[in-house]
Parts: sequence; structure tokens; C-alpha cells
Amino acid sequence: MRPAKLTGDTRAAALAELTAAGWVHDDKRDAIAKTYRFDDFSAAFGWMTRVAMVAEKLDHHPEWRNVWNRVEVVLTTHDAKGLTALDQALAREMDALARN
Repeated sequence: MRPAKLTGDTRAAALAELTAAGWVHDDKRDAIAKTYRFDDFSAAFGWMTRVAMVAEKLDHHPEWRNVWNRVEVVLTTHDAKGLTALDQALAREMDALARN
């Protein structure tokens, strides 16, 4: 069972947390986006590999694009037609992995 779309105070708190961490909200898609930059391609690809393992565990997969040392990420839950707790959880994990 997929989580429900975030609403009300829960949604406001999640967006406040995510935007404070550098995520940008796309109102049209009800998605969040962030660009990560790494030292080189190997570091970017290694991070993507670690994120892929987390995404599989959550059964929630990002939209992303990698060019050399840059990874552009968009998160939304298509089944819910917007942001859910899965997007928030994956965003947190991505940020934590980028710091390590």
C-alpha cells in the first residue's frame, strides 16, 4: 500500500524541512527537486549507486539525470499524484548519503 499525498500541517512541515535542506518545490508537478554536485563522475555515480539501494528498499525510485559530477533529482509519488512521506524519506536519505 502506497502512502497518501501529504496535506495540511504535515505537508507544510515536510516542505519547510525539505526547502531548508535545499530542495525546491515544483507546484505544477507537486514534486521536489535538487541538484547534487560531487568532485567527479566516480563520486557522483557512487552516490547514485548507494541511493539506488535505498530506493529499492523503499520501493520508491527517483527521476534523475547525471552529467559528469552533477546529479539532478526530482521526487514525487506518481501513484498519489504528488508528494508523500516516501519522497520525504528518500530526500533525507539522499542528503545523508551526500554528506558522507
